[in-house]
Amino acid sequence: MPKLKTHKGAKSRFKITGTGKILRTQGPKSHLRVHKAKRVRNTFDKMTELYAGDRKRISRLIPNGIK
Repeated sequence: MPKLKTHKGAKSRFKITGTGKILRTQGPKSHLRVHKAKRVRNTFDKMTELYAGDRKRISRLIPNGIK
């Protein structure tokens, strides 16, 4: 059985918390950001929890977790 390799793109985009939740960044962060409201811009800086349907697929890309 070969070694499990981490998908580098997924490693940079997702973060695994200590409790096992997978966090993702918000969507349109930079394009035309000046025209968006400050309240909306602040929400883009936060990370949100991944949808339950995507959790299994992403956890396969990051088999050993993110160190």
